[in-house]
Amino acid sequence: MSDKVFIGVIIEESLADKTVLNKVKIIKTKIEKITKKHKTPWLKQWTLHTVEIPEDKARAIAEELSGALQPQYWYADFKNKIRHFIIFRNIIFDIDRKNKEQYKEAKEYGLSLGIPEYQIDFKP
Repeated sequence: MSDKVFIGVIIEESLADKTVLNKVKIIKTKIEKITKKHKTPWLKQWTLHTVEIPEDKARAIAEELSGALQPQYWYADFKNKIRHFIIFRNIIFDIDRKNKEQYKEAKEYGLSLGIPEYQIDFKP
Protein backbone atom coordinates (compact mmCIF):
# COMPACT_ATOMS: atom_id res chain seq x y z
CA MET A 1 0.00 0.00 0.00
CA SER A 2 1.32 3.38 -1.02
CA ASP A 3 0.98 6.73 0.69
CA LYS A 4 0.17 8.38 -2.67
CA VAL A 5 -2.78 6.18 -3.65
CA PHE A 6 -5.88 5.26 -1.66
CA ILE A 7 -7.49 1.83 -1.99
CA GLY A 8 -11.01 1.01 -0.83
CA VAL A 9 -14.34 -0.58 -1.59
CA ILE A 10 -17.53 1.07 -2.77
CA ILE A 11 -20.72 -1.01 -2.75
CA GLU A 12 -22.63 0.03 -5.84
CA GLU A 13 -26.01 -0.63 -4.20
CA SER A 14 -25.12 1.84 -1.44
CA LEU A 15 -25.14 4.73 -3.87
CA ALA A 16 -28.16 6.92 -4.59
CA ASP A 17 -26.05 8.61 -7.28
CA LYS A 18 -23.76 6.16 -9.08
CA THR A 19 -21.95 8.77 -11.21
CA VAL A 20 -19.16 8.92 -8.62
CA LEU A 21 -18.06 5.50 -9.91
CA ASN A 22 -17.04 7.21 -13.16
CA LYS A 23 -14.52 9.31 -11.21
CA VAL A 24 -12.55 6.48 -9.61
CA LYS A 25 -10.42 3.71 -11.06
CA ILE A 26 -12.18 0.40 -10.48
CA ILE A 27 -9.49 -2.27 -10.17
CA LYS A 28 -11.73 -5.22 -9.24
CA THR A 29 -15.43 -6.01 -8.95
CA LYS A 30 -16.95 -8.79 -6.89
CA ILE A 31 -20.65 -9.68 -6.66
CA GLU A 32 -21.74 -11.05 -3.31
CA LYS A 33 -25.09 -12.73 -2.78
CA ILE A 34 -27.07 -11.28 0.14
CA THR A 35 -27.50 -13.43 3.25
CA LYS A 36 -29.22 -12.67 6.56
CA LYS A 37 -25.84 -11.62 7.95
CA HIS A 38 -25.71 -8.65 5.52
CA LYS A 39 -28.90 -7.19 7.06
CA THR A 40 -30.03 -5.73 3.71
CA PRO A 41 -32.96 -8.03 2.84
CA TRP A 42 -34.32 -5.54 0.29
CA LEU A 43 -31.34 -6.37 -1.96
CA LYS A 44 -30.38 -9.55 -3.80
CA GLN A 45 -26.69 -8.78 -4.10
CA TRP A 46 -23.88 -6.40 -3.27
CA THR A 47 -21.62 -5.26 -6.09
CA LEU A 48 -18.30 -4.50 -4.41
CA HIS A 49 -15.95 -2.33 -6.43
CA THR A 50 -12.37 -2.17 -5.22
CA VAL A 51 -11.20 1.29 -6.22
CA GLU A 52 -7.97 3.25 -6.50
CA ILE A 53 -8.00 6.98 -5.84
CA PRO A 54 -5.02 9.31 -6.28
CA GLU A 55 -4.03 11.21 -3.15
CA ASP A 56 -4.77 14.59 -4.76
CA LYS A 57 -8.38 13.55 -5.46
CA ALA A 58 -9.12 11.74 -2.17
CA ARG A 59 -10.85 14.63 -0.36
CA ALA A 60 -13.01 15.54 -3.39
CA ILE A 61 -14.06 11.91 -3.93
CA ALA A 62 -14.85 11.55 -0.20
CA GLU A 63 -17.08 14.63 -0.37
CA GLU A 64 -18.83 13.39 -3.48
CA LEU A 65 -19.38 9.95 -1.95
CA SER A 66 -20.77 11.52 1.21
CA GLY A 67 -23.53 13.14 -0.84
CA ALA A 68 -24.02 10.12 -3.13
CA LEU A 69 -24.60 7.45 -0.46
CA GLN A 70 -28.09 6.23 0.32
CA PRO A 71 -29.33 7.55 3.68
CA GLN A 72 -28.55 5.37 6.70
CA TYR A 73 -27.02 1.86 6.82
CA TRP A 74 -24.21 2.60 4.35
CA TYR A 75 -20.65 3.83 4.29
CA ALA A 76 -17.65 3.68 1.98
CA ASP A 77 -14.01 3.83 2.88
CA PHE A 78 -10.57 4.03 1.37
CA LYS A 79 -7.11 4.31 2.84
CA ASN A 80 -3.42 4.62 2.21
CA LYS A 81 -0.50 4.05 4.60
CA ILE A 82 -1.17 7.29 6.50
CA ARG A 83 -4.86 8.22 6.26
CA HIS A 84 -8.20 6.43 6.19
CA PHE A 85 -11.33 8.11 4.88
CA ILE A 86 -14.52 6.60 6.34
CA ILE A 87 -17.50 8.17 4.62
CA PHE A 88 -21.13 8.14 5.69
CA ARG A 89 -24.00 10.14 4.22
CA ASN A 90 -23.16 13.80 4.95
CA ILE A 91 -20.24 13.03 7.28
CA ILE A 92 -16.60 12.21 6.58
CA PHE A 93 -14.05 10.88 9.04
CA ASP A 94 -10.53 11.71 7.81
CA ILE A 95 -8.53 9.50 10.16
CA ASP A 96 -4.86 9.41 11.01
CA ARG A 97 -4.27 5.64 10.87
CA LYS A 98 -2.24 5.79 14.09
CA ASN A 99 -5.13 7.33 16.07
CA LYS A 100 -7.32 4.64 17.67
CA GLU A 101 -9.62 7.27 19.19
CA GLN A 102 -10.59 8.57 15.73
CA TYR A 103 -11.43 5.01 14.68
CA LYS A 104 -13.57 4.62 17.80
CA GLU A 105 -15.56 7.75 16.87
CA ALA A 106 -16.20 6.48 13.34
CA LYS A 107 -17.29 3.06 14.62
CA GLU A 108 -19.64 4.59 17.21
CA TYR A 109 -21.20 6.76 14.52
CA GLY A 110 -21.72 3.74 12.25
CA LEU A 111 -23.32 1.77 15.10
CA SER A 112 -25.66 4.71 15.78
CA LEU A 113 -26.93 4.36 12.20
CA GLY A 114 -27.76 0.69 12.72
CA ILE A 115 -24.83 -0.70 10.73
CA PRO A 116 -23.94 -4.19 12.05
CA GLU A 117 -20.79 -4.16 14.18
CA TYR A 118 -19.02 -6.80 12.09
CA GLN A 119 -19.22 -4.45 9.08
CA ILE A 120 -17.50 -1.55 10.84
CA ASP A 121 -14.48 -3.21 12.41
CA PHE A 122 -12.19 -0.39 11.31
CA LYS A 123 -8.55 -0.88 12.24
CA PRO A 124 -5.42 1.28 11.97
